[in-house]
Order: sequence, then C-alpha cells, then structure tokens
Amino acid sequence: MDTENRRKRKKSPPITPKREGDPVEELQPEVPAKTRRRGRLRRRWLMNTLAVTLVVVAFAVSAFSIAMYSYYTSTILATLESKAQTAAGMFRNYTETNYLATARQFVNQFEEKTVIEVQILNADGRVKISSMVGISGASVNSPDTTSAISLKRVRTFEGIDPDTGDSVISASAPVIYNGTVVGVVRMVTSLREVQNQMIRIVAVTSAIGLSILIVMGIIASYFIRSVLDPVIRVTETAKRIAAGSYGVQMEKRSDDEMGELVDSINDMSMKIDQAERTQSEFISSVSHELRTPLTAINGWAETLYSGEVRGAADVKKGMGIIVSEAQRLTRMVEELLEFSRMETGRFNLSVEPIDILAELEDAVYTYREFFRRKGLELDYTESTEELPIISGDPERLRQVFCNLLDNADKHGGSGGRVEVSVGREEDEVVIRIRDHGPGVPEDELPFIKYKFYKGSSKARGSGIGLAVCDEIINSHNGSLDIGNASGGGCVVTIRLPIGVESV
Repeated sequence: MDTENRRKRKKSPPITPKREGDPVEELQPEVPAKTRRRGRLRRRWLMNTLAVTLVVVAFAVSAFSIAMYSYYTSTILATLESKAQTAAGMFRNYTETNYLATARQFVNQFEEKTVIEVQILNADGRVKISSMVGISGASVNSPDTTSAISLKRVRTFEGIDPDTGDSVISASAPVIYNGTVVGVVRMVTSLREVQNQMIRIVAVTSAIGLSILIVMGIIASYFIRSVLDPVIRVTETAKRIAAGSYGVQMEKRSDDEMGELVDSINDMSMKIDQAERTQSEFISSVSHELRTPLTAINGWAETLYSGEVRGAADVKKGMGIIVSEAQRLTRMVEELLEFSRMETGRFNLSVEPIDILAELEDAVYTYREFFRRKGLELDYTESTEELPIISGDPERLRQVFCNLLDNADKHGGSGGRVEVSVGREEDEVVIRIRDHGPGVPEDELPFIKYKFYKGSSKARGSGIGLAVCDEIINSHNGSLDIGNASGGGCVVTIRLPIGVESV
C-alpha cells in the first residue's frame, strides 16, 4: 500500500542518471510560517555574545578605573609624604623655640597652598600654624597625626577626615628635637578633584565600552547571520526532501565546512531522487516482467485445458512454452530473494576448496547448446596453465557465470558471438566474458552495477542481476568490472584472488 501511495504521489520519469554539467533545480527557500521560532537561536546566540562582551567590558572598565584611582592616590600620597618629610627635616635645624618662626615663613611662602593645606602642629596635636586662615588652635584628630607623634616617623592617611567629614589624603611628619617630638608638619589635600576626575574617566571608559559593545553586536549579528542563513537554507531543503521533493539542489556559496554540508545535502537529495525513481521503475519493470510469462502460462494452460489444441505437436509446443516461462519466473524470484538477503544482511557463503575451471566449464556447457539454438556462437578459451584450487562458494560463483552469460545473450546477442576466457594473472584468476553487441553507453557505465538500474536497455530483466553478481564477487574478496571492448561489444572482467582460505 505504501508503494502504491508513493507512485500516485509522484510519477517517476524513466531513469536517467544525473551527471556533472546537467542543469539542477536550485533551491528557493520558502518563507517560514513561524519566524519568531526560527529566530530563537539567532537571539540566544546574540544575547550570549553580548553578555560575554558586556562582562569583559565591565571588568576592563572597572579594572582601569581602579588602577587609575590607585595611581592618582599613590602619586599624591608620595608627593605629600615627600614634602612633609622635607619640611620636618628642615625645621630640625632650629631650636625648639624659634622653629615656629621658620615654619610660619615656610607656610607663607609655600607655592601650592591653594591645593595643599600645610599645618604645623604642636606635640599635643593642636594647630599652631596653617595655610588656611581661621583654624589655628584647632585640634587635629586624624590617624596620621596621632601615629606620627607616637611612632616618631612619617605616617599617611586616606579617607574621611574626622574633623571636617571630607574625603582627604594627608601625610604627617614629626619634628624631632633632641629625640623629642616638638611638632608635626602635616600636608593635607581634598580628594574631591580626584573623585571628579575619576567620574570623568569612568564616563569616558564606559562610553568606549558601550561603543565596543555596539560594534561587537554588529559584528556578531553579521557573523551569526553568515552562519545561520546557510543553516536555515539547509533546514528548508531537508524539509522539502522529507516532504517528497527529491532531487532539489542548493547553491554552494562557500568552500568551508558549510560548503561541504551543502555538497552532502545535494548528493543525498540526488541519490534519494535516483533511488526513488529507480525503485518506481523497478516496480514497473518487475510487474511487467512477471505479467509477461504469467500471461503466456495462463493463456496456454487455458487453451490446453479447454481442449482446443488436439495435435501432439501443438500440445508439446504449448507445454514447452509453459515450462520455459515458469523457469524464467523461477529465475526472477531467485534474483529477488538474493536481493532481499543482501538487503537484510542474510547473504551467506558456503566456502570450500573449488576448481574454478570446472565451475566455469559447467556454465559454458549449459549455455552452449542454448546459444546454438538461438544462432549464437560461444567461443571458450581455456587457460594454458593449470589453475590452482581456490576457496569459494561453487553455487554462488556458478550463479554469477550463468547470469553474465544470460546478460551477454540478452544485451549482446545481436553480435552473433560471445567469447569466454579464463587465465591466471599474477595472484588472481581472471575470467572475461565478452559479447559483440552494441555495448553500454559511456554515461551509463558508472551506474551499470547499481541496484534496479537498467539504463537505456530495452532487454527484459529486473535490473538487480548485476548487483547480485557484484555482491557475490566482492564477498569472495574479488572484483567485477564492466566496460566496453575495443572493436565493439561489452566485456565483463572477474578477478578472484588465489590462496584465500576464508571469505
């Protein structure tokens, strides 16, 4: 029932194998009904790409911003520490009572007091002199000042000033006289400008990162499209092939992995189309081949049964036709059974030591009388040297010889002569069967051993005989080659290895 449905759905033309240079049907992708579903992979791929890029850009911006902030603060700290230590060292050269006068002069002449506040503190942490007006006498509670007095060395601080609540960075250097801390030189500056600069840096780097993200989105979209569009075309082609549009061909637009996939899809489509048409042709051919002998058998059986034929000669003729057609049906059924065994993996050989010369001569003897009655001459050339015993299945090999002789009769009988020869060539037994008929068209030779293939031949047959013969010879580790002989006709060459113990 499935076979009949396929035949109704698609009427197959006569089998004509597609060759290089033949025009092919180019695939025109159909517009999918569910665009949103088809775009899920595109969106997921794009979102994953952008997400990874966003993480990388965010990490880079954060790392750059932190590095810049660390660079600014470390530079400012080093500058303040150096200036404070230099001033404290200068004040140590004066007595405890007159260093303040020198310090006041230093503060008044300090060139960077607009951005750096200079404070001169006593040993109790109170401001004695400041570059800022109005804070003298105030107590400084900054950690760097307390540590500088207690540890007697330069200390720095970065953070919120406990007294003003501003973000500051400062350095305090103790003024030591005779081993005693008599005062502290403190340099302090606000981080507000640094923070503003960092905001500008973060804004610029974020803008650059956003630009990179947009560029990456555009690049990713182009790349995704270049990958997914061919995949979509392949998917549409596969759907059309699954729906029965065998033989459709896609345009190959690149030589990369996608191009190889397109080649594979095109090859698959062509082979499925050829297999479908070949199978339909096989069904039609087998139906015709079965109907012809059955018609003859049924016609003569009814005639003999009805008693219309009374002459002994006519009765004998009718019975001969019935027997001949029944034998032909038997051969066809055997071929079909062999083909079925090959397809299902139940094709086995009964291997034993055989005399290949004797098996070939039996087939030649069987067909010689048959050929003589049809007016065909069968020339047999025996090997000039003794052929060794080889391993093989005698029944299967005799089946091959008989099938090839039968083909020589059907396809090359018009030549009037069939030639058979056997001999040894190096480590092989070589058997050649040649007819003098019209030969095989060159464009059909590559397909001649395909299952169900009959080509342009009008001779009767199922189209699986040569496929079965090829399978049998291959199972014997040999080869079966078919070609056109010089001077006309077709020649079949069988090569069987010598010394094979198991097959």
